Amino acid sequence: MLFRSVLRLRDQVRKVLIGQDDIIDQVLAAFLAAGHVLIEGVPGLGKTLLVKAIAETFSGDFARVQFTPDLMPADVMGHAMFNMKEQEFVIRKGPVFCNMLLADEINRAPAKVQSALLEAMEERQVTIAGETRRLESPFFVLATQNPIELEGTYPLPEAQLDRFLLNPVIRYLPEADEIRMVGDTTGLDRPTPEPILTGPEILILQSLVRQVPAPESVLSYAVRLASASRPGEAGCDPWVASRIKWGAGSRGSQALVLCSKARALLEGRPNASREDVRAMAKSALRHRILPSFLAESEGLTSDDLIDRLLEQVSE
Repeated sequence: MLFRSVLRLRDQVRKVLIGQDDIIDQVLAAFLAAGHVLIEGVPGLGKTLLVKAIAETFSGDFARVQFTPDLMPADVMGHAMFNMKEQEFVIRKGPVFCNMLLADEINRAPAKVQSALLEAMEERQVTIAGETRRLESPFFVLATQNPIELEGTYPLPEAQLDRFLLNPVIRYLPEADEIRMVGDTTGLDRPTPEPILTGPEILILQSLVRQVPAPESVLSYAVRLASASRPGEAGCDPWVASRIKWGAGSRGSQALVLCSKARALLEGRPNASREDVRAMAKSALRHRILPSFLAESEGLTSDDLIDRLLEQVSE
């Protein structure tokens, strides 16, 4: 029953975001794997629309924060304020106290805001005025980032990038899909998603994802793929080693396996496969691999290096 609800949720989101089925599945896989997502893409491709559509299919609390250079940690986390009537300090919760947080244009916030968000993302808790408060479950951060506009931005530190389970990139639509999208979105009747899943149901689904079997061959392939991106490791090809400053850590291996399990569940299969690992490789690893100066001088991106890894690492 719950599995059918996931498929209905996916269908609802696909009605709103046309022609981006692969991106939708990647975000839903992270959703089921209880991970945070950093969505990249140039303006106007539907990053924010995707997050809002998923939020509308989920009956939990949704909050949006527009990240700007003047944003303060208290604007996101909350702060202590003095209650004159009661003559005591009380905690005023910020928007992070929700089930799903849209961090729109996250790279526009200064480092102190990004660091404050780290605790919430990793520990599912917030410290305000020395007092630690747990966040509700489930809790997701769905962040967006514009990769081309750099003025007034603060690049995310590697430690925070690593906290995102996946880093999907939305690209331009093929002409046929764009024609259909324009036709569907410029008329009177625009599809509106309806709530499908509740918070407790999502927690059950997240537990089911972890119960999906991953054979030893799948675990080995995921670890070897991540390990091959690390200069100095035995499995790292010299050509790759000279073009990667540093590679994916153990979180990369975990992300590959968890998202492969979630993808298998989305497709109704009983166990994760090596094909699932290959399908999730770019989204799980691109933000965990830093190209070297040599790679950048050759015009190579993280995606190009991951393509090379997929060619070299045998299944």
